[in-house]
Amino acid sequence: MTDFTEQDLSDSRFEKVLLRRATFEDVSLADATLTDVDLSGVRIHAARLDKVRMTGVEVPDLVISGEVRRLVVNGVDVGPLVEAELDRRHPERAAMRPTSADGFREAFAILDRLWAETLDHARALRVEQLHEQVDGEWSFIQTLRHLGFVHACWISGVVHGFPTPWHPLDLPSDEVPAHEGVPWERRARPELHEVLSLRRQRRATVAELLERMDDSGLARQVTSATPFLTDVPDLTVGHCLRVVLNEEWEHRRYAERDLAVLAGSTTRS
Repeated sequence: MTDFTEQDLSDSRFEKVLLRRATFEDVSLADATLTDVDLSGVRIHAARLDKVRMTGVEVPDLVISGEVRRLVVNGVDVGPLVEAELDRRHPERAAMRPTSADGFREAFAILDRLWAETLDHARALRVEQLHEQVDGEWSFIQTLRHLGFVHACWISGVVHGFPTPWHPLDLPSDEVPAHEGVPWERRARPELHEVLSLRRQRRATVAELLERMDDSGLARQVTSATPFLTDVPDLTVGHCLRVVLNEEWEHRRYAERDLAVLAGSTTRS
C-alpha cells in the first residue's frame, strides 16, 4: 500500500489504474474529470458536491443522505419533490423552518417531545449498544455528545460570546479542524445519564434565550468568540438558532434509523 500525504498531485492523469479500497481523506478533487470509472460500492461522507455534472451514468442503486438543494435527474429538479415528500412523512418538519420567535419556541418544544420518544427507544437497548456504531456512523452516545458541541459552538460561543464554552464530553465532527483547548475525545464512553445531564444544561441555555426573545432579537448580528465560524459573515441570532434546530432534527433522524437497526439485532440475538 502506498501513502500519498501532503502532496500536490493537481493535473495528474490516472489511466488504467486500480484504486480499489483506496481511502481519500481531506483530499480535494475539485474540477476533476472522471471518465469510464467504476464507482461501485464507493462510500462518500462529508463531501461537497457543488456544481457536479454526471452524464451517461448508470445508477441502479444510489443512496444520498444529506443537505440536498438543487438535484436535477434527467432534466427534472427532484429537490423540491424530496422536500415535499419529507414534509409529508414528517409533518413536524415544516415547523423546523421558523421565521419568528414564537416559531422557534414551538420548534424546540416539538424537538423536546420527539427526542423524549427517541430516548425511550434508546433506553430499551442494552447499555453497550448505545456505544455501538452502525455502518461507521456515530453511536447514540456520540451523537448526543456532538449535539452538545453544536450548542456550545453556535449558542454559547456565538450568540452569548463565550470564548471557552466547552465541556470535556463535547464532540466536534471529524471534519472540524482541531484547536487547542477544544475537547476531542472520541473514544470516551460516558454513561447515558452523564450525557443527558449536560444536554439538559445546554437545552436550558436555549430555553432561557428564547424566553426573552422577540422577533427583532432574531435579527441581532453576532460574531463567534471561539476559533470556529470566525470567517462566517453576517451571522444573526436567528441563523444560529436555525443551525441548532437543523442539527437536532437531522441527528435525531439518524439516531432513530440506527436505533432501529440495533433493536433488530437485539431481537435476532
